Amino acid sequence: MTTGWFESAGTFRRCTAEKASFVALCVFDLALTVLAIYLGFAELNPFVRFMIQIPVLLLVVKLFVPLLIAWFMPGKLLLPSIALLALIAAWNIKELVVFLLKG
Repeated sequence: MTTGWFESAGTFRRCTAEKASFVALCVFDLALTVLAIYLGFAELNPFVRFMIQIPVLLLVVKLFVPLLIAWFMPGKLLLPSIALLALIAAWNIKELVVFLLKG
């Protein structure tokens, strides 16, 4: 028995904490990226550097795509991504704090 994409979306109610954490970390990453660019940091990722020039594309990739992923992906499969996003956010916060303390 196979399930379709929309039938699997019914799993959204299960693992809500994981899915909400994934989306929240993606939104937080977007906010940190915008703040860093505003403060004069250079974006190291060439794909994101390109997307910064097209704000609608940046919003689609950093907000809409994570929402779709969270909707269709089982929560336990998001755990490695959540861990990686948390590490990236911690690194970015550390870099911002060091920059602000020096300046």
